[in-house]
Amino acid sequence: MTVRGTRQGAVRGRTSPDGVVSFLGVPYAAPPFGARRFREPAPPEPWTGVRDAMAPGPTPPHAPYAPPFDTLIPDNAIEGEDCLNLNIWTPAAEPGAGLPVMVWLHGGAFTNGSGSVPAYDGAAFARDGVVCVTLNYRLGTDGFLHLPGRPDNRGLLDQIAALHWIRDNIASFGGDPDLVTVFGESAGAMSIGALLTTGSARGLFRRAILQSGACHHFLRPPSAALTAARLAEKLGIEPTAEAFSAVPLARLLPAQAELRAEVNARPDPGLWGEAALNMMPFEPVLPGLALPGPECGVDLLIGSNREEYRLFLVPTGVLRAVPESRLRAVTAAYGLDPDEALPVYRADRPGSAPDELLAAVATDWFYRVPAIRLAESVPGSYLYEFAWRSPRFDGNLGACHALELPFVFDRLDDPSYAPMLGAHPPQALADAVHGAWVSFAKTGDPGWKPYDSTARTTMVFTADPVPAPVRDPRREERLLWEGVR
Repeated sequence: MTVRGTRQGAVRGRTSPDGVVSFLGVPYAAPPFGARRFREPAPPEPWTGVRDAMAPGPTPPHAPYAPPFDTLIPDNAIEGEDCLNLNIWTPAAEPGAGLPVMVWLHGGAFTNGSGSVPAYDGAAFARDGVVCVTLNYRLGTDGFLHLPGRPDNRGLLDQIAALHWIRDNIASFGGDPDLVTVFGESAGAMSIGALLTTGSARGLFRRAILQSGACHHFLRPPSAALTAARLAEKLGIEPTAEAFSAVPLARLLPAQAELRAEVNARPDPGLWGEAALNMMPFEPVLPGLALPGPECGVDLLIGSNREEYRLFLVPTGVLRAVPESRLRAVTAAYGLDPDEALPVYRADRPGSAPDELLAAVATDWFYRVPAIRLAESVPGSYLYEFAWRSPRFDGNLGACHALELPFVFDRLDDPSYAPMLGAHPPQALADAVHGAWVSFAKTGDPGWKPYDSTARTTMVFTADPVPAPVRDPRREERLLWEGVR
């Protein structure tokens, strides 16, 4: 057992046989319930004596993933109000060792996930000389619903509070508070995209890795108000913080899940505003698109998976049920001329059916093009594409959304990843991806040339033949989105 001090009190962690010390469920803010519901996070209460930190703490309330995603994407739920907590994995280093720190922001469409999912165990980072931190933040209604008289983006405020706690305390765990890298996937990466232009987050991290998310996913206040009004209507209440506070979680959480299903079933902009395209009724609420620009002051590693959108089409059976009319309608809704754009996508995928083209167009709109725009905005950024294809679902799942996660965490043998990975995923690729993330956190250089407007160098992570930088991949498709996305 190992004891370390924090500003709130001492915590006792567990040492594994390989020398990694973990401290789990450490509170970074007070429980966000009662009088604190729907408000800014408050500092955690101090304690006396030594607090055990050997098991994950409670997770913010959220409904489970809907089938079939409940078997594909790792998630967990631990009851309890003290849910704003974090987990730390560190080498057996003395306080003040000055090690780089990596802080993980989980995905889950701002309604699912937690920082204590076993699949996000940070031991591999600690093994490689990095202090790894994962954290919980408020989700759904509590974290992101637009409510009059209450601060927006409470989930982002939680993340900022956690980063403040890390700045103040991480030296006790061997970390350097001036060498913090935030990294996140999907909603976690989209959160980072918002934090890059949030003044209260400035100076809290030096580097950032954005996986499958950037700055383009948010709701303007009018769209966010539509989400709040519809959820209130479903619950038979007024769209106020006081009314939502009175709804039991056992009723609120299923209503949240039903709301997202409604958006997916009927993506009408008249009903949902911008959420009709984003397919996420809970997102950061912002006045408009903000790219950080050259003055960002944060080193960036940004990327996406080559076939992200297949995760949302293949397991559900939608992939083989897309008519040409829907492909054209979705392409037009994304701002492209179907007559101009679809021949370009078909040229790179001869013989592809409408479903495969829809997956390619949606992948670009949701993930690839926002990553490129952020890299263009901040000179010196690094860009990657994860292209290894899963053999699952008869090989149709492809290089889908979230597939890079076990490679990033170097946890190919974690059983929770098996439904997506299939048998015998390539360890050499995990060595390359995980190694690049560690190198970037330590030095600011993942191992290839930065992105620029001439070469547009993109590292393509694949096992066949090997990871290699590529010059301006799929240039013609990229050019379609100029001035559109």
